[in-house]
Amino acid sequence: MEYTPETREQLILCCECGTAIPPNPANMCVNCVRSIVDITEGIPKHATIHWCKNCERYLQPPATWMTCDLESRELLALCLKKLKGLTKVRLIDAGFIWTEPHSRRIKVKLTIQKEVFAATILQQAFEVEFVVSSMMCPDCTRVMAQNMWKAMVQVRQKVDHQRTFFYLEQLILKHNAHSDTINIKEVKGGLDFHFAQRAHAIKMMEFLGSLVPTRSKSSEQLISSDTHSGTSNYKFTYSVEIIPICKDDLVVMPKKMANALGQIAPLALCTRVGNSVHIIDVKTLQTAEVSGLTYWRQENIRSIGGRRDLKQFYVMDVDPIGPRSGRFVLADITIQRMADVGRNDDVIIVRSHLGGILKIGDAVLGYDLLTANINEESYDKLNPDDIPSVILVKKTYPEGRRKRKPRNWRLKSLNKDDGELAPKKQDQEKLEVDFEAFLRDLEEDPELRSGVNLYKDTSAVANPAGAMEGDMDSDNDDDEENELPEVPLEELLDDLKLDDASEDEDDIRMDM
Repeated sequence: MEYTPETREQLILCCECGTAIPPNPANMCVNCVRSIVDITEGIPKHATIHWCKNCERYLQPPATWMTCDLESRELLALCLKKLKGLTKVRLIDAGFIWTEPHSRRIKVKLTIQKEVFAATILQQAFEVEFVVSSMMCPDCTRVMAQNMWKAMVQVRQKVDHQRTFFYLEQLILKHNAHSDTINIKEVKGGLDFHFAQRAHAIKMMEFLGSLVPTRSKSSEQLISSDTHSGTSNYKFTYSVEIIPICKDDLVVMPKKMANALGQIAPLALCTRVGNSVHIIDVKTLQTAEVSGLTYWRQENIRSIGGRRDLKQFYVMDVDPIGPRSGRFVLADITIQRMADVGRNDDVIIVRSHLGGILKIGDAVLGYDLLTANINEESYDKLNPDDIPSVILVKKTYPEGRRKRKPRNWRLKSLNKDDGELAPKKQDQEKLEVDFEAFLRDLEEDPELRSGVNLYKDTSAVANPAGAMEGDMDSDNDDDEENELPEVPLEELLDDLKLDDASEDEDDIRMDM
């Protein structure tokens, strides 16, 4: 049997305390090295970080405010940047030590290494305590002070209704374009958006310009200046004017402008307003687009009729004559004023683009140019033979049938400030009428509601019996109800909000 000698580790005595230790370049034990050399020297054990209690953001010097959750990687990085001496050592590990959230204390445990002697590396763990000090950030300071905003966007439209702003409000909500606003003020003729930064106001202007034709002006006001540093503080105001032409408006233009738009008729109907105005000649179905640049260059395209000028007519006959353009079909339609139905035989035959929508017995809205009083130079220069008696615009439905059938959807709205003066009773009634007209447009036009978020209304869905009350009068009424335009259920979104007060996690309610 082969003999294997037992190897025994050689030990030496520590030169300081005489303890037997394995040999090392320092010839000292770990305790003696730590008593002589402190590798944490120069690293503060206490520090302060600043926290805004309004927006719950932390200050990252010199002037950056960032959002961090407790015990997150971002907060740990922010705390480590406050320790200046960490650049002279090697950081091995860092982590949070649990503290009470209300204590305003954050404790971090650090493990570091450093070479203390030749070929001797010492590792040590220690704690650093951070005190969370409350401090208001500049953005919150402006909100609390009187000069809360630094830039303002004033949006206006020179029309007698608010339907355009109802539509813009829904687009802003859908794209979350109001996230940077600090206040939205509702004023006569439009909205005012207040921002804490100039860049946010410019971003809002660009967003509005991508939706509708606009033109803008800017101005600045000096608030304060420092002659020593040469810095100044300004408030910026941007005025945005929306083109004063809306859907279903009757527009007229000079002959020269009509020729420039592709030989279209000078008298046309506006069918849609996007980043350009879409118009159609109801006699030929010829379409054209008027860009904002074209309109603002001359401003000779005038709106001579709006929704409030529409008259109701009764459809007696529809004779399609062939040409078709999308959803529009050219037809000769025999109509009679609703006030003359059953009283006389005065009928009017007009050429219209609604041949594929109207049928005998329908009610339709249109501009009665025979009785209209229009004061416009371009309209007076038109050849009387080229002016139709009536221009039909859209199909309409009796008011009683609409009221009997409630909507199963709803819209969200911006949190707006009514301003110093509350709207008068007449103005409030006018707003309600405009809002109802906007809701009907959404029901009747799928293209319009494609850019809007519609939400389910559980109050209407939960009570189907009450929703159909009064609809069982006759079979004829049931058929008429089915003809009413509706928003399909698959286009509606669920606006769900968890109810914390409920024990059942599946119990949800609509955010009304």
